[in-house]
Amino acid sequence: MAMTFSCSLDDGNPLDMRAANILKKYALNATFFIPIKNREGRKVLGQSDIRELSHAFEIGSHTFDHCFLKDLSIEDAQYQVLEGKKKLEDILGREVRGFCYPGGKYRKEHTALVKAAHFHYARTTTNLRFDTGDDPFEMPTTFQFYAHDRNVYLRNFIKAGHWMNRHNGLFLALKYDNWIDRLYALFEHSVQHGKVFHLWGHTKDIDELNAWKEFDQFLQHVASTVTASNRLTNEQLAKRSFV
Repeated sequence: MAMTFSCSLDDGNPLDMRAANILKKYALNATFFIPIKNREGRKVLGQSDIRELSHAFEIGSHTFDHCFLKDLSIEDAQYQVLEGKKKLEDILGREVRGFCYPGGKYRKEHTALVKAAHFHYARTTTNLRFDTGDDPFEMPTTFQFYAHDRNVYLRNFIKAGHWMNRHNGLFLALKYDNWIDRLYALFEHSVQHGKVFHLWGHTKDIDELNAWKEFDQFLQHVASTVTASNRLTNEQLAKRSFV
């Protein structure tokens, strides 16, 4: 069975346009989860750039102004979910179907809010998975494009649970000292076993790590390995898995 690749980038940083050009170069689909504003004061994409991105990629919501839902009252969380969706749909002139929980900070009641807002799926930050999980509103990921140390993987593994589905990923993450080596090792596991590889990250981090070359090289490797029909947006991945 052939493996499936999906990529998602969070926070709507203007550097997303640079990532989009690399993804286009290798004919890879991706999803950009974008807030309308960012309460931490970080820059976000303007309306014209969001519309430009939407011509080639899926646009998903990341709340109205990048709020951790678990830190809010249920009323404020509902506002963040609904208003983020509405504003993006006003910009794009079409339905926004995907949602991503900022920071992965949410509780079960927030998945209910996302469903009630008529999203079709939602993505978490749970890592080390080679599948799409059991719930379209709690879709996990495989690898964050970031230089985490081993302790981060161990803490996340313990905290996020689903250990039987993540132990292979943890073994590979702990096996390698270099984070780029880990990235390729988990990807190759997906290839060899016909699994899902879901890469996610933030373009601000890529820039701060000075890792654009590594990002480009990895996507080139993906394009040389994964057939066009298995390069999916997050929405396409959710449809294939849950519909």
